[in-house]
Amino acid sequence: MITLTGFADEISPDLELQLDVMASVGISHIELRGVWGKNVLDLSDEEVAQIKKRLDERGFRISSIGSPIGKISVTDDFEPHLIRFRRAIELSRAFEAPYIRIFSFFIPEGHDAGDYREVVLDRMKQLTRIAEQEGAQLLHENEKDIYGDVGERCLDILQACDSPHLRGAFDPANFVQCGVRPMTEAYPLLAPYVDYIHIKDAMMGSGKVVPAGEGDGELRELVRELKQRGYAGFMSLEPHLSAAETFQGYSGPELFVTAVEALKKLLVEQDVAWN
Repeated sequence: MITLTGFADEISPDLELQLDVMASVGISHIELRGVWGKNVLDLSDEEVAQIKKRLDERGFRISSIGSPIGKISVTDDFEPHLIRFRRAIELSRAFEAPYIRIFSFFIPEGHDAGDYREVVLDRMKQLTRIAEQEGAQLLHENEKDIYGDVGERCLDILQACDSPHLRGAFDPANFVQCGVRPMTEAYPLLAPYVDYIHIKDAMMGSGKVVPAGEGDGELRELVRELKQRGYAGFMSLEPHLSAAETFQGYSGPELFVTAVEALKKLLVEQDVAWN
């Protein structure tokens, strides 16, 4: 059975409204990225304790720490980032989150990603080795303009790091925005490494984000494949449906519900159960 989760900060910066809307659509897990307008890594210990208390009181669990680790330029100083990475690990323990989402560094505009392969792989290996030592489970998300933005380079990272502590978070819309057909081109390469699914869809060419099943993200094919595979992990809603997104990708309560309904429709079509 698939477990639904999502980036509740797309609903509102307010924790209680996040939980209200998630509860109203029957979702009891959250991919924690932001609360009260603050990125998860910037929360104080007191704020973490307060959030954890409310999550426990209302029966919510955290599926993943939606960290921004690796979402800096490959030319930026890496050492301060390692400090933030260790904070992400601390938070994964505090929230009992099984995963930490990371990225593989933005490539300077106009430069070839291959020119930065060695430094990217070195950094990713450092993150992976720390995760191994600390017992943390990392998820690399394919994201436009980072090194691992297309299937071949995602595979390069995963094979080079060669660790069960680094797996893939598969994001169909992000592949579409890179001109990659997710299921036709990327998934066949990455299938053995995919442990987590981000649900958003997009139109090829314009890159416009749309509800699941309404774009070129091959979401129906993805759900069908996951059913055949017997996938029983998380599907995390990251709608990005607002025309005026904030840094955290604000969608608002109504559009978030629209995104949930679109995904549930796809799951019903394929006779896939969820909780």
